[in-house]
Parts: sequence; C-alpha cells; structure tokens
Amino acid sequence: MKRFIPSLFVVLWATGFIGARYAMPWAEPFTFLGARFVIAAVIFAFLAIVLHARRLPARTACHAMGAGVLIHGVYLGGTFWAVRHGMPAGLSALVAGLQPLVTAVMAGQLLGEKIQPRHWLGLGIGLAGVILVLWPKFGVAGSGITPATLGASICVVLAISAGTIWQKRHGSGGDLVTGTFWQYVGGAAVAVPIALLFETRTVVFNGELVFAMTWLVLVLSVGAIFLLMILIRDGEMSKVGSLFYLVPAVTALMAWALFGETLSPVQIVGMAITTLGVGLATARAQAPTRARAS
Repeated sequence: MKRFIPSLFVVLWATGFIGARYAMPWAEPFTFLGARFVIAAVIFAFLAIVLHARRLPARTACHAMGAGVLIHGVYLGGTFWAVRHGMPAGLSALVAGLQPLVTAVMAGQLLGEKIQPRHWLGLGIGLAGVILVLWPKFGVAGSGITPATLGASICVVLAISAGTIWQKRHGSGGDLVTGTFWQYVGGAAVAVPIALLFETRTVVFNGELVFAMTWLVLVLSVGAIFLLMILIRDGEMSKVGSLFYLVPAVTALMAWALFGETLSPVQIVGMAITTLGVGLATARAQAPTRARAS
C-alpha cells in the first residue's frame, strides 16, 4: 500500500487549489482558513483521544506549531489570498510547483542530504516542464498575474519549502496525529488574528462554500496532510519535494475540466516533461546484485 501514497497525495494536494477556487468568491481568505484550521484542530484532538495518541513534549509541540505556521498559515494563506485576488487556480499551482528546487537546496544545506546527479537532473527537467506549462500564461490580459499575487505565490513557495524542512528536522519523531493537531494550532495562530484585524469576516453561505469547506477539511486537512507527514517522516526531502512537480499538471487538468481554464499543446508537453523529471528525481537506485555462492 505504501507505494500508492505518493500518487494519492499528489491528486489530493492538487484538489486544494480547486477548493480555493470554489471558496474564494464567498469568503475572505484568512476568515475561511481560520475556520478551516480550527475545525481541523478539533478533529485531530478528537482522533488523538480516540486513538490514545501520545502527547508531545513541549519542545516538540512548539516545533510542530512552527511547521504549521509555515505549511498552513503562510503557504495556504498566500495561496488563497492570490486566488482571491484573481490568480487562476492552475497558475497558482504552477508557481507553487517551483517548491522542489527550493526544498532540495534547503535540504542539502540544513539536513545534510546528499543529492545525486540524477536527482538534480530530474529536478532540472521538472523545472523546465513547469516553465513550459506556465509560459503561455505570461502577458495575458486579465490573467490575474500582478506584482502582489506573484509576490504572494513566491512567499508560498518559500513557506512550504521551509515548513517541510522544519517538520523533517524537528517534528518527525513524535506521534503523527498529535503533531498534526499542533500544526493546525500554528496555522490558526496566523489566520485568525489576520482575519480579525484586516478582514470584514463576511461570509456568503451557499453550496459551493459548504462543499469547499467540507472537502478541504476532511480530504486535505486530514487526508492529504496526514499523507504528507508520512512522506516527510519516511523519505528524503529532495524526493518528497519532487512530488510537488506533479501537482501543477494535475491541477491544470482539474481546472480545465471544472472551470474551463484552457490547456495548449505546449502545456501538455510541459506536463509530460514534468512527469519525466519527477520519475528521475524519485527513482531509487537499484541495489547491486549479490553474486551467487558457487
């Protein structure tokens, strides 16, 4: 079953950008996310009680909150803010798709992970694929690309990279359920104050908003995040990070099917190149064959 976790994670993570597209016309970004993080924290607190999850030492809990500030508060906050201000869901995912390169560099510097040449080659090919998918969007009037939305998207890349590194370095040893609870506490510590200080907290309740909240809490905040914590705990950060290269292509396909965001032949080629790059970056080296005893 473990071999299916990366593919399932990519599909579920991609739906997060689609959920943002559904929710943002009806609620302000940090108001929506504040509610989402609080609900998710309550769910994980309940799971911790039911599953008799181990409590985390205070220091580990603080590290989990720190990772949550970056992975949830800043990453999701920047993503939802950019979508709210016109950035297409597919394009937002494409910019966030630059995350593997940043993660690989950070992992080499902070975790001492050795990046093999084939991994750098795979990451480079994946980056080329992302650029091909992104390129047709440049310079298009009304595309939602502004200095503000692009700046938010760059902050998103830095935040998710730093957050996964932080989690790998400081938070991988504790109970996953309890650790994820503290992550959402950290995310709420960012979103709720911003919503109270800078937003009107106006919410229009309708089917799209309720569906987006239900999906993002249960499938993303519980399912996808739990899978990400497993991947971070069990894998090298450069390989985990390279999975994010697949998210833009999957998101672009979903956005095309649901919202009519078009895909050009160049973008389809870029998706194929991205997939090739991920395959190279995540491939395991074959162990040398042992000589049979004569």
